[in-house]
Formats: sequence, C-alpha cells, structure tokens
Amino acid sequence: MIERNIKVDPYSALRFREFNIFLVVRFILVFSWSMQFIIVEWLVWEITKNPLSLGLIGLMEVVPAVSMALFAGHIVDQKEKRNLLIYCIIAFLFVSFGFYIVTSTGAKEILSNQTTLYLIYLLVFLGGFIRAFFGPTIFSLVALIVPKNTYANAATWSSSIWQMGVVLGPAFAGFSIHWIGVNSSMGVVLAGVLVSLLILLFIKRKPILNPKIGENIFKSLREGVAFVYSSKAILGAITLDMVAVLFGGAIALLPIYATEIIQIPAGIEPSCSEVFGVLRAAPAVGSLITMFIAAYIPITKNAGTKLLIAIFGFGISIITFGLSSLFWISILSLFIYGLTDGISMVIRQTILQLKTPDHLRGRVASVNSIFVGSSNELGAFESGVTAKLMGTVTAVVFGGTITVLTAVGTAFLSPSFRKLDLTEDEKNT
Repeated sequence: MIERNIKVDPYSALRFREFNIFLVVRFILVFSWSMQFIIVEWLVWEITKNPLSLGLIGLMEVVPAVSMALFAGHIVDQKEKRNLLIYCIIAFLFVSFGFYIVTSTGAKEILSNQTTLYLIYLLVFLGGFIRAFFGPTIFSLVALIVPKNTYANAATWSSSIWQMGVVLGPAFAGFSIHWIGVNSSMGVVLAGVLVSLLILLFIKRKPILNPKIGENIFKSLREGVAFVYSSKAILGAITLDMVAVLFGGAIALLPIYATEIIQIPAGIEPSCSEVFGVLRAAPAVGSLITMFIAAYIPITKNAGTKLLIAIFGFGISIITFGLSSLFWISILSLFIYGLTDGISMVIRQTILQLKTPDHLRGRVASVNSIFVGSSNELGAFESGVTAKLMGTVTAVVFGGTITVLTAVGTAFLSPSFRKLDLTEDEKNT
C-alpha cells in the first residue's frame, strides 16, 4: 500500500533537493534562451521588415544544432553530466554577452544595420552549436538526480518547467522590449545565464553510467540511432511531435500579427510592442495550467491517445489564430496553443524517460533534438518562407492544417501508437 501511494504522489520528484535545484536552473536557462530568441526576432524585424529574415534566424540556429546533435549525444554519454552542463552555460554566457554588445548604443553608432544583422546571425549560429549539447546533457542529468521510481513524475515536472520557460521567456521579452528597450533586455538575459551557472554549482558531480567509455564514436552513434528506430513508442512520439512543431511555427510570425493584422478593441491604445508582449504571454497561461494538470492526472495511462488529442487541439488553435484578426480570439487561441503544446511535451518526455536505458540517454536525447528540438527553428524558417510565398495568414493556416491532418492520420494508420499505455513501464521502474 505504501509503494502504491508513493507512485501516485504528484510531488514525489520534488522531494529530492537536487532535483529542485535542477528545475530552477532549467527554468532560468530556458527562460533566458527563449527571451533572447524573441528579442532577436523583434530586432531583426525592425531592421528588415521581411518575414524571410525572421525565418533565417531559425535556420541559422538549426543548422549547427542538427549537424552536431549525434556527436554531442555521444560525448554526453561519455562525460560527467554536471560539469558538462557548466561548460555549456559558460559558452551560452559568451554568446549572450555578444548580443548585449551588438545591441548597445555604442555598437549602433559604429555599425550599419546590415553589419548588425550579420553579427546577429553569427551569434545565433554559434548558439546552435551550444544547444546541440544542452538537450542531451539536461535529459541525462535528470536520471542521475532522482531514483527510477520517480522518472515519470520527474519528466512531468521537468517538461512543465521547460514549457513554462519557453513561453514565459518570450512573454517577458515582449514586455521588456517596450519597458526597457532591446539592449537592457539582453542585459537581463545575460544576468539570468550567470545566475543559473552559480546555482548549478549546488548540484554534485554525478557518476558516468556508460559501460562503454572510449567506444568508437561511429559505433556509438549507430547504437543510439538503431535503438530509437527499434523503439516504436519513442520513434512514433518524436516523429509526431516533429511534424506538429515544424508546421506549427506560427509563433515566429507574431511580430507581423502584432504590427499589421491584429485589430485592437476600441478604447485600448497599446503600442505594437505591448500587443506583441500580450500575444507572447497568452501561451504562458496555458503552460502554467499544464504544469498543475500534469502533476495530478496520470500521463502514463492511455499516453498515445492523450498525445494525439493534444496535437489535434494544438493544430486547431493554430488555424483559429491564423484566421483571427480579433484581439481576444487571438489571445484565446494562443492560450489553447500553450495548453496543448505543454501536454504533448510532457507526454513525449515521459515516454523518453521511461523507455530509454541510462547508458543511451545522451544519444537518444540527441536524436530527439534532431527530430523535435530543432523543429522549433525549422518551423520558424518554414513559417517565414511560406509567409513570404503565400502571405502570413495563409502560411499559419496551412501549418495548422498539416498538424491536424498528421494527428488524425496517425490515429487511423497507427492503432498500436493510439493504444500506447505506459502504466506497466512506470510500475517496472
């Protein structure tokens, strides 16, 4: 009876001190990275007024992230995880400092807009290399902080914190751009990265669980890819989410909606940057609700069906947002966007945590980053290109429609995934 109560405890992972420290570090990092990305988006839009330029931001980050992902996974499985994350944060600190300098008043006086644009793309490109290591390192570290019988709960909290950071960061960025300007907002990012580095030092170094230290890198990479391909649950989850994120990149076009499409109700006269901030904040509310829902409702039971429903709702919210020019309908659509995206993220991370052996975590996470993590940036690029070719509204509706069709098609064509249940996997941890 005692064992059963522990398993349904929604706070089981939070009872471990280092996991709470980890959550704080992860939130600050994701918040800062997401905030930085949105500030860059706004700055590039101000310089170019070109949707394709917004898409290129994502492309500049995704190219190095994807090209390095598998090699990063191999390195993560071979190295101590806490110190590796420290090195990643230090590298992130240098990139953030670069953005702070490029957006400073002094830089504006001596650099042309074109030069500033090129430097922004260069820093984003360097950030892509760093991000290739972040995902596998963080995913692997979780399993070393909490015991196996709390993996599912830890995945829920970790995913929820990630989702909160990824929507609260942009939301805060939207407001901070209006309140304190681009350069000071970049200073906030820089400070956040430094704080996360200091807090991480309170987590102890962890053992390396890989029994094949020094293994040939190409043999190691083949093992990781082969495992993902052979695990239908993992492959199905990350493929499904990849399509949803890739074609659901409407968020990248929010600067256009804030300045050109959304109609503000009579009597309200916010600036474009304030409208942008409100739009970015809407998914954050949905994400916060996701965190509490996921902690109390068992994600493992009927996980496949729940994931399909979440992605279907995600697609519908994108279509609704794309078609709407009314302020409050757009806000509601983005709220549902954040809610459903958070649920799908929690379920996918739970599948990965429960189905992945300890010695393969870095490589599996790297494959996941290729499929899903980089799809955020590729989705931004896809949105920028389709907006340029089709028009902004058509591009957003097109992406949402593909997402809906993918969820429906998977439900009918893959009954085994639809019936996926992780209850037994959770009991066996």
